Amino acid sequence: MTEQSGKNEIKKESGMFGVSGSGDTSGYGGLVRTQVSVGSTEKPYGGYFDDISNELEQAYPDFSDAIEKVVVDRGELTLFVKPYRLVDTAKILRDKLRFEMCTSVSGVHYPSETNRELHAVYALLSITKNQRIRLEVCVPDKNPHIPSLVEIWAGTNWHERECFDMFGIIFDGHPGLTRILMPDDWPGHPQRKDYPLGGIDIEYKGATIPAPSQRRAYQ
Repeated sequence: MTEQSGKNEIKKESGMFGVSGSGDTSGYGGLVRTQVSVGSTEKPYGGYFDDISNELEQAYPDFSDAIEKVVVDRGELTLFVKPYRLVDTAKILRDKLRFEMCTSVSGVHYPSETNRELHAVYALLSITKNQRIRLEVCVPDKNPHIPSLVEIWAGTNWHERECFDMFGIIFDGHPGLTRILMPDDWPGHPQRKDYPLGGIDIEYKGATIPAPSQRRAYQ
C-alpha cells in the first residue's frame, strides 16, 4: 500500500527485508513496517549544502540535466545523478569542489521502483573542507550499467567489485570487474531482495544438508 504525504512517499511493507516469493526464513515474515521515501528538497538546504549546490551549478553548465533531484534528510545531502552524467559530475566534484575521496560505494535494491530498481550510492569526503555528501545513481535491473569511477577515485575499485558481486550492478570501464566475495561461478547476487533467504541446499563433504526453510519453522 502506498500513500502520498507532501513530496514524501509512504509505503506499507510486509516482512523484514521486503522479500516476496523467495522463501523468507528470517522469522519476520509477518512484520508490517512503514517506509518513507523522501522526495526532492527545495532550497535553501542549510549550512554548506547551499554552497556546494551553488558552486556545482556555476562549475557545471549542465547541472540541471545531470541532477535528477537533491535530497536533504537527517542532516545529509544526496545528489541523485543521471548515469550518463556521473563521470562529468564526479570530475567537477573532485577537481573544483575538492571532494578528494570516495569512502564507499554501496548497492541498494528496491524491487518496487520500476525501471530504477538498483541504486549505487557513493559517499564523498572533502578532506580540504571537511565536508561530506553522497551521490546516488539509479538503473533498471534489466540493464544495470553504470560508468566506473575508478579513474576518478582509485579507491572505488574494490567497492565497485563488491557492489557488482552482491547486487549485479555492472560498472562499465572498470579495469577488472570480477567477483570479490563469492566464487566466480556463484549464481545470483546475494544482497538483492529477490535472492532466496535460505532455501538453498548446501553441500558439505559429499552430503547434502537440508535448507534452513526445511529445518526450522517460523510462526
